[in-house]
Amino acid sequence: MKRYILFDNDGVLVETEVWYYRASAEVLYNMGIEMDEASYKEIMVNGLSSFILAERAGFDAITVAKARDRRNVLYQHYLEHEDIAIDGVKEVLQRLGERFRIGIVTTSRRVDFELIHRSRGIVDMMEFVLCVEDYPRSKPHPDPYLKGLESFHAQPHEAIVVEDSERGLRAAVAAGIETVTVHNDFTALHDFSKATHRIQRLEELEEILAL
Repeated sequence: MKRYILFDNDGVLVETEVWYYRASAEVLYNMGIEMDEASYKEIMVNGLSSFILAERAGFDAITVAKARDRRNVLYQHYLEHEDIAIDGVKEVLQRLGERFRIGIVTTSRRVDFELIHRSRGIVDMMEFVLCVEDYPRSKPHPDPYLKGLESFHAQPHEAIVVEDSERGLRAAVAAGIETVTVHNDFTALHDFSKATHRIQRLEELEEILAL
């Protein structure tokens, strides 16, 4: 019986993935490096930074660090000015929170996460939020979800993960946790063959957990 739900954030609770890509691509373009969506997705699936392209192009560490900072500023601009809400998410979480203990496990920096959720009312429903600063290795390593289980004092079979990316799915599978993947246009071509369930909208999670 499932008692705990671990939610990914980007692409599951808010629509931010495309804006992170665009911010990264714009900064790289200004460095003379073109990165299309396919290249970006391949890099991210393996838990790497898009700025590995700048390193491969011969840019030194200081220049790459400054470029990454410019990306972070641009990404935060998008977070503040673009519509990143996903309809129905808050209502689903409210209903699930009445029956399950829920938390968020994200690869976002905490500063970005707090900007995203500044006035959404979603975090108030969570027992905890784990950001990239809270574990040693990011997805697709199992560390984030192992930390989530530890935070709940839960066993893998008692929990379920909700993800939208292959990288996140691989992390959950490596942690031994059943995973539901929710459709996201930006990650639609990822390999989700190891998912326990695949859904189109978050509302369908309620049906799965009612079984």
